[in-house]
Amino acid sequence: MSLNLQTHTEHFTNPLYLESGRILEPYDITYETYGTLNEDKSNVIVVCHALTGSHHAAGTYEGDNKAGWWNGFIGSGKAIDTDKYFVICSNVIGSCFGSTGPMSPQHPHHEPYRYKFPVVSIKDMIKAQRILFDRLDIHRVEAIIGGSMGGMQALQFAIHYPNFANKIIALAATHAAQPWAIAFNKVAQESILKDPDFKQGYYDPEVIKEQGLSGMAVGRMAGHISFLSHKTMREKFGRDYKSTDGLYELFGKFQVESYLEYNGYTFTKWFDPLAYIYITKAINIYDLSRGFDSLTEAVKRISSKLTLISFRDDVLFKNIEMKELAQELESVRNSNYTYIDVDSDYGHDAFLVELDKFEIYVKDALNG
Repeated sequence: MSLNLQTHTEHFTNPLYLESGRILEPYDITYETYGTLNEDKSNVIVVCHALTGSHHAAGTYEGDNKAGWWNGFIGSGKAIDTDKYFVICSNVIGSCFGSTGPMSPQHPHHEPYRYKFPVVSIKDMIKAQRILFDRLDIHRVEAIIGGSMGGMQALQFAIHYPNFANKIIALAATHAAQPWAIAFNKVAQESILKDPDFKQGYYDPEVIKEQGLSGMAVGRMAGHISFLSHKTMREKFGRDYKSTDGLYELFGKFQVESYLEYNGYTFTKWFDPLAYIYITKAINIYDLSRGFDSLTEAVKRISSKLTLISFRDDVLFKNIEMKELAQELESVRNSNYTYIDVDSDYGHDAFLVELDKFEIYVKDALNG
């Protein structure tokens, strides 16, 4: 069976009321679908993307060789089986891949919002998705699944739209951003803001696409350190030196340095710096207990079957954070959940890389 990849953009003219009290109008949401919707619309799975992800979760576009970010996971016969399910992945608002974000033109002008764009939260992101699903006449889904910031969205759905999904699967996520993650985001934000080429937010996006932004590259390097574990770095790079560099050359490089440079600098040519600042802000202020007296009160609202998956050596969102959420569910006598700590020493990015270590748990969760 084919993947049946389709990309769409929906335009909304009704105001989106944000958590901050501000309004976004009009706005667009770009999304991708895979598989085929069945007659009673009961086979929908929503996939939520992480910080630098997009709606392009699977398959390849014509003339492009880079597959979607979860391509090994979504498709015919894969963990999220498109022969069986209709999968939707939408680009979050605030991002830079088609949905409305800080570099989108501010209506009625053609000038981008830049700093006039309102702060959006993870809750706002899922509210916009919910409005999209309403337009598509989808009012209940089989499952919502995501890793990292995608997992945050999935958990937020569980609390704020408790009757929307039968199952929620969150990987490598947390119940609230902790100081460790906020600190890494701070390095990235500060590196962008202090780069003179950022021009205090008034840069030309075409110039950045062509030349990159060195401050953002440095910030992204810090991010990459948090995505891998000590052990993975040791196995991946060891103390290997670049074969063309001399050990006593001042700027000679270890393999790990080359890796960080390559990933840092290429990243800045395809991801918008203001979008990065806005989305890291959304991650920093994410807290499932906001608006409730406590996390305990918040989790009382959950009625979906919950699958929580952490990774043992994740240093960005420690497994203890997911465990705390499981303990909260236990404390309110919610036994409709499964918590799995995957025996992985890869680090945070395991949810994108080590699919074979957790796909069985996802299949089990989906097949009940």
